[in-house]
Formats: sequence, C-alpha cells, structure tokens
Amino acid sequence: MSAPGFPHKQLRARMSEDAFQEWVIALAKVYGWRWYHTRFSKRSPSGFPDLVLLRNGRLIFAELKSETGRVTTEQAEWIDDLDFVPLVWTYIWRPADMESIAELLA
Repeated sequence: MSAPGFPHKQLRARMSEDAFQEWVIALAKVYGWRWYHTRFSKRSPSGFPDLVLLRNGRLIFAELKSETGRVTTEQAEWIDDLDFVPLVWTYIWRPADMESIAELLA
C-alpha cells in the first residue's frame, strides 16, 4: 500500500471532514500506526478528538476539521486537557496541514 497523494489546494479548500479523515487514516495505515475513531458517538461525552493514533510509544490525539470547520468549546477543552499529559501529542488538523501530517506520521 502506498501513501495517499495530496489533493490540489483548491480541492483541499472544499474537502469534507469525512474525506479528510479517510485520507489521514489511510496514511496512518501505510506507516503502521494503530488508530481508533469512535464511529457512533451519540452516547459519548461531547468533544473527544476524532482520531487516536499510536506507534512506537508515540500517542497522538487529533481533532480533524475541514478548512472552514469550527472547533467546539468541548473539543478545545479535550485538546487543552490532553495537552497537559506528558508524552501525548495533540493536534487540530485541517486539509491545509496534509504535508506536515505526512511528515509526522512517516
């Protein structure tokens, strides 16, 4: 499996959060990350990050947003609280971040 390519900047601007998430998960699989995403979160507390990624002792929590998507108060609180945990990396990623995401996950 090869790493997914990078859509043109104009396509990224219109990329849905779901399509972006699929891209990140595909990339994580290529580079051997274990990943978790809660598919149906209706009964879960609000705001938990979209993806949890784990590889070689590195734990990432990532909130994914489209270019125009807004981070809710609950999402920001989760990211802020997780940011205090030693050896945990937290991110809010958008399609514009694709190159840096690929570098990080490689």
